[in-house]
Amino acid sequence: MLMNLDKTLDLIRQIAESTVRGEADAVDKEARWPEQSMRQLQQEGLGGFVVPLENGGLGQGLLGLAQACEILGEESASAGLCFGMHCVGTAMIAAKATAYQKKHFLEPIAAGEHLTTLALSEPGTGAHFYFPQTQLLSVSKDEFMLRGEKTFVTNGGQADSYVISTMGVDPEAMQHEFSCVVVEAGSQGMNWGKDWDGIGMRGNSSRSLALKDVRVPARNLLGEQGDQLWYMFQVVAPYFLTAMSGTYLGLAQAAFNQAREHMMHRTYRHSGMSLSQNQLLQHRLGTLWAKIERTRQLIYHACRQYDSGDASAILSIISSKAEVAHCCVEVVNEAMTLSGGIAYRDNSRLETLLRDARAAHIMAPTTDVLYTWLGRALLEQPILES
Repeated sequence: MLMNLDKTLDLIRQIAESTVRGEADAVDKEARWPEQSMRQLQQEGLGGFVVPLENGGLGQGLLGLAQACEILGEESASAGLCFGMHCVGTAMIAAKATAYQKKHFLEPIAAGEHLTTLALSEPGTGAHFYFPQTQLLSVSKDEFMLRGEKTFVTNGGQADSYVISTMGVDPEAMQHEFSCVVVEAGSQGMNWGKDWDGIGMRGNSSRSLALKDVRVPARNLLGEQGDQLWYMFQVVAPYFLTAMSGTYLGLAQAAFNQAREHMMHRTYRHSGMSLSQNQLLQHRLGTLWAKIERTRQLIYHACRQYDSGDASAILSIISSKAEVAHCCVEVVNEAMTLSGGIAYRDNSRLETLLRDARAAHIMAPTTDVLYTWLGRALLEQPILES
């Protein structure tokens, strides 16, 4: 199914306004993975959003990914991030896909029959998710074995495959020798931890995964052994940061909409004056719009740079995720203030947005790490510490 970006985004918007919005409350209250939303996206041919055209997908780049996650994130941050992480995993597979990987993974993803995701974070490494300790051991020329543990795996226990970062085969492997492999769901030795129960982003199914001597076909290796750092900056950073940036941008827009709607319809009984007529509140709402719009333009600019092949795009992409974290937290806080006591009640829409927004600074790479990366790059120092 071939569609231009505008038509594709229109379809995503229809799904967001019906299915995603319809299950958003239950997703948050019950910490439920947004299955209806994800399946609807797959059924409508959107699972292959970033799969290349030649493999049956829609062939969209970073700009499309940012806008898609923004639309979904406006209705449900969890749905936006779950879809985004599927696209990140897909982009990882597609980057250097072999004929087998195209046939076995990309074509089923494009057909809406396969969901994938990323598994990078590990206990003990904190925000330094790019230094995996999971071992990749050689069993034979045709098979590897995995030993280790992953944490905060979005779509955990729901996906059909997991793109996992590992140490190199050599026990003395250094950081440049790390690798990435695709592990299929249900492989013997995969043991999932308890369901995610965070204060926000409650539908992510962000679970831990223990890998106990999991056998993986050598043909599931992405690229060459030791390619992980190439993937990190050429694929993971652009797609992962953009998926999060788009999602949190949508969240900020949702909070703005809530505040604007309240101000448009709230009238003081004693005076008959609408909040929309108050000059101070007009000013405060205007500053929120400007904050969101300048963040949006930074994100879109970064995506256009990357899609056009501009090597300097990574700086804009890194700053996008850092800036949108500040944007969404500040906008939700201010929207709650503008909406008054009615927004502070239990189970209000803004309460959900407030809990979801706070994760923007915490989700690795954290805001502090991103600004450090920027500073290092600008000072011509290695982005990652040795």
